[in-house]
Amino acid sequence: MKRKQYALIVLFFTLLPAIGYAAVLTDPLGGAGVNGLVKNLIRAMLGITGSVALLMFVWGGFQWLFSAGEADRVKKGKDTIKWAVLGLVVIITAYMLVNTVISILESGTVA
Repeated sequence: MKRKQYALIVLFFTLLPAIGYAAVLTDPLGGAGVNGLVKNLIRAMLGITGSVALLMFVWGGFQWLFSAGEADRVKKGKDTIKWAVLGLVVIITAYMLVNTVISILESGTVA
């Protein structure tokens, strides 16, 4: 019985530093703060939507390429490309506006 108690005491003091390290909380934002988190989140969303728009541009090209001259399929491919280009323009404009607003909020002045 005493051996089990000694073993438990030794085990407790052996694992005590590991328990102390487990209680240390790290900053999940990496010191960036809420502003940095929002900035990174918006940029990530714009990057994903830009990738989707580029994918649609390629998809429209394939539609047009494999239309075999059928007018409806050619029109469908052209429309897909047209809307993908419009989407890219909207995404680039949104990116510029977001960067401008973020820089104004960070610096506190309008440059």
